[in-house]
Amino acid sequence: MDLEPAVRAFIERQRVARLATVDPAGQPHLVPLVFALVDGRVYSAVDEKPKRRARLQRVQNVEANPRATLLFDEYDEDWSRLGWVMLRGHGAVLRAGAEHTRALAALRARYPQYAAMALEGRDVLRIEPRRVAAWGTARTG
Repeated sequence: MDLEPAVRAFIERQRVARLATVDPAGQPHLVPLVFALVDGRVYSAVDEKPKRRARLQRVQNVEANPRATLLFDEYDEDWSRLGWVMLRGHGAVLRAGAEHTRALAALRARYPQYAAMALEGRDVLRIEPRRVAAWGTARTG
């Protein structure tokens, strides 16, 4: 999906997003994540930070139900500077291949912490936006 330039710039300014998925019982699941925006798609890796379980809930949720929503937001005490972008779309889990490799390269370029992590054998979530909503500074740049 082609994103408007102001929306794309807003997303790229953010360092963290919130990912909402739905578990098999229909319960919402919301987590913060780091991401890279590449060709209108959003990628996030399951990295080496300590986890409570081997297969993360967000990965299981996307495999069971690909509907996902990402929220990028900016808060300021001056409320004229508030803004957010919500991307609703479909998720997929990438485990290998050219797209997986490109996503990891983009994530490493964006987050230096990933340079020392072995990510090649780890899952990467891809969220492909189908609908975009934006408000405030996300619309005006």
